[in-house]
Amino acid sequence: MNKTLSQTQEIIQDNLDHTLFSWSKQRGIDPLAVKYGKGVYLYDYDDKRYIDFSSGLVNVNIGHGHPRVAAAVMKQMEEVSYVTPNCVTKVRGDLGKKLAEICPGDLNRAFFTVCGATSIENSIKLARLYTGRHKIITRYQAYHGATYGAMTAGGDPRKLPSDAQQAPNFVHIDIPYLYRWDHGEESLLSHSVASLERMIAYEGPGNIAGILLEGESGSSGCLKYPKGFLANVREICNQHGILLLMDEVMSGFGRTGNWFGFKNHGIVPDIVAMAKGITSGYLPFGCVMVSEKIAAHYDNAPLSIGLTYSAHPVSCAAALETLKIYEDENLIENTQLMGAYMDREAEKLKQKHPSIGDYRNTGLLGCFELVKNRNTKEPMAPFNAKPAEMTVMNKVAAKIKDLGMHTFTRWSYIFVAPPLCVTKEQIDEGLAIISEALKIADESIQ
Repeated sequence: MNKTLSQTQEIIQDNLDHTLFSWSKQRGIDPLAVKYGKGVYLYDYDDKRYIDFSSGLVNVNIGHGHPRVAAAVMKQMEEVSYVTPNCVTKVRGDLGKKLAEICPGDLNRAFFTVCGATSIENSIKLARLYTGRHKIITRYQAYHGATYGAMTAGGDPRKLPSDAQQAPNFVHIDIPYLYRWDHGEESLLSHSVASLERMIAYEGPGNIAGILLEGESGSSGCLKYPKGFLANVREICNQHGILLLMDEVMSGFGRTGNWFGFKNHGIVPDIVAMAKGITSGYLPFGCVMVSEKIAAHYDNAPLSIGLTYSAHPVSCAAALETLKIYEDENLIENTQLMGAYMDREAEKLKQKHPSIGDYRNTGLLGCFELVKNRNTKEPMAPFNAKPAEMTVMNKVAAKIKDLGMHTFTRWSYIFVAPPLCVTKEQIDEGLAIISEALKIADESIQ
């Protein structure tokens, strides 16, 4: 061991020297060295505590270090750690049955994947295979994963450096959001629906396999749909024989105060892509939930999708126990209560800090959007900001970390999405840290 380095410094240096970091330059970064987590908190090797206000990457829904998941995983590994996907285990069937119980309508059949991106990829494949059509309509300001198909489906600019050849037959639409729409929500709804209908007409409804949308917007800035939009999309899909695919990777499993984000809109999709909260991030895992109608299509025809780690028994065990924890600890009900409390306290911050332009939240999936000027709504950092345009926001993010918070900041956004077990006192603690950091942004108001 290098005597001049602390244990924390040595761990960070080993990671910098021998591993690569996603979405980041590889030098000049200062990652958090996490020793352990408990509840809503992370602890580094110097025993400094950080409140996790973004639940990792909005996936650690039940909180860190829950012993029941560890016990379930260990028990399953002692029985059998792996079987091929053409074998079955009790936990696989139990998990499928439980998911059918919490999903609405006839969404009763589960195909298990390994992450969010593989859930999206296989949702797209299923839509194309089932309909015999090839085009998928998606939203520009959305994120669906980093594999090539999922990356093209999304509208996130992180895809641009590596996606020059983009996967074919994806068509993007733009859905503005109310904060940046000057004509009222009724106008926004009619504009958005009409725009989608025109796109379908231009592309040919008989060519469109599915419309893929997030149940609730996440990393793009928690951008709200105009009220009634998803209900209109459901009707349009029914009219043209188009499948409705919902990405619930981030917004699923209690995050929005409901089992799934789409349930807040009173619809039932045909295919649901899941991951993240299904195991609370404790193990990589995902699922594609499909309707009985789609499943029946393959009763006597091959289902041409597959993964080596599909229905991995250890991950199934983690998922099944996680679903039980949501229910046993009333985490969805707590999300509704704490989300309402977060909304009230966030509005107080908005009155205090002129740099807050907008605050958007559903359950515990929210963010603050910072601006330089509330009248012009010029963002503190623009969409896909260059490094030189991130000066103020980088200072805000550094202050947040220094004060003992781990959360997701991006462009002009500060995300507020703590674990669903969060308390009022912990929300107060987190918002106090954000409030202190916002003083930096307030100094840049024009």
